[in-house]
This record gives sequence, structure tokens and C-alpha cells, in this order.
Amino acid sequence: MNLPQEVRGARAGAAPMLQWLKIADLVVDPSYQRPICGRGRSNVDRIAREFNWRYFAPVVVSPVEGGKFAIIDGQHRTTAAALVGFDTVPCQVVIAGHEEQAAAFKAINGDTTPMSRMALHAAGVVANEPSAVEIANVCACAEVELLRYPVPVDKQKAGQTMAVGAIARCHQHYGADTLITALQCVTQTNNNEPGMLSARMIKALCEVLKNRPEWRESGTVLFDAFDAIELSSLQETAASEAACRRLGKVQVLVERISRELVNSPQFARPAVTLSAIPGLGDHRPSIAAAL
Repeated sequence: MNLPQEVRGARAGAAPMLQWLKIADLVVDPSYQRPICGRGRSNVDRIAREFNWRYFAPVVVSPVEGGKFAIIDGQHRTTAAALVGFDTVPCQVVIAGHEEQAAAFKAINGDTTPMSRMALHAAGVVANEPSAVEIANVCACAEVELLRYPVPVDKQKAGQTMAVGAIARCHQHYGADTLITALQCVTQTNNNEPGMLSARMIKALCEVLKNRPEWRESGTVLFDAFDAIELSSLQETAASEAACRRLGKVQVLVERISRELVNSPQFARPAVTLSAIPGLGDHRPSIAAAL
């Protein structure tokens, strides 16, 4: 496809500058960059041990306040160069605002390097991508914190989750209202414990509320019911039951949660006694209304 020169220029943006910059002048923006840990550390170590300028792509940076440059792409390469003993690295300097930096980070890393959904979502929020912002707003309403990088369950805090993908799929399939209420069944109840907001639990809660919309619309009555339900115990037993019954873990968890709610004082149908019916005496035995 041949495009006019003015169209090509408009789409390409301002031409970058190439120059060597001091590593001391390069900074990392934590709002969209992920910390170097786990596999990242191994990657830095590998680059440092095999360091060769022929394999070193220019670091993409953008000017920020204080005479510094924010690293958009190349944090690992720059760290490895510093470990080897170099104090400058070749850089491609682009002019970009904060949101444009985040969008560039996502475009570069999302297309070329395997990235976690958590890191890509965080960059999407900074870049003001509508879908990412919607998910962030949903989580804010439910007092849920989306982690930006993997954190072991024993290191997580209550209300934190790594299940960005599950939340995004549930938002698309069930809608914001159902998803928010499902998340609140954890964050607004006694079940607000570290690791409780797993992908499996979030999907199950959304399915339960979809099947019984009257529960979703019951307000704090729903949370009162969940206060008496131990979701952590249900999640553990559902896993073993699913294996025995050869069913999906989410399906079994949906069944167990629904059963607990049906039998809860908040949603169980009241018992009806024959003595309460006009014309019948108190000597009649009581019967419970069928569910």
C-alpha cells in the first residue's frame, strides 16, 4: 500500500533522536513499568553474562522533569549494562507524555515479549484505554486491588488479586453490576482474606448471581448471608469433589455456594405451620415450604 508522504508522517509521529545517555539519568516509572523480579532477574543476569554491544538494542526513553529520561523499553538491558560496569547506554529519545509513554510500553512489550495480563492491564490504565479503565473502576467500586505483577498468595493482602483475565472476561460476560457485587461478596464480608479473590472464585460468584438475580439485588442482605459462609473451605472441598465427579471446579463451586445461600436464614423460605392457616388447630404438625 502506498500512502501519501503527509499521511505517513502524521501517523509516524515526531522522529526520534539517537544519543548516548548516562545510566544515572535514566529512571523507571512504576505506574506502568514492572519491577525486576523472578524471571526478570534471571534475564538481567543472562544479559550481563553474555553482554555484547552487537546484541544491545537502543533503550527507548522519553524526557521527564529534572533533566531525567523515563525508560519506556530497555530496563533489563540498562540494568545489565550497569552491572557490567558501563555508565552510558545508546538511547532512542522520543517525545511522549505520560499516557503516551505507557501506550508505547504496552505496544513494544505486548507485541514482542511475553507479558503478564497484570502488567499489560496496568499499562492500559495509565494509557487511558477504555476497557482497562472500566475494569479499574469496577475494582475500585468493589475495593479490589489488581496486582501489577505476580505475588505469592502468602504475601498478598486482603482484597488483592492477580485474576485480571478472569475479571475482564466476567466483566464482558456478566456486566459491571454483577461483577461488582460478586467481588463485594468477598471484600465486604468475613471472607475478605488473602488469596480469596481467585479466578475460580470470581467466576463462580458471578455465575451464582447471574442464576439468581434476586440475590444480587438484595443489597446488604446478600453480604449478611456470605458472612456465615466460609468460601475458603468451599473452594478447597469443591476442588476434590470436582475430581471425583469429573466436573469443572467452577461448576461444583457454583453448586456449593448456591446451596449455602438457599439454606441461609436470609434466603431460606420461612416455615409454614398448619396452625397458622385459618380453620386448622394448633395440634397439627408443622410443615416447611418446599424450596
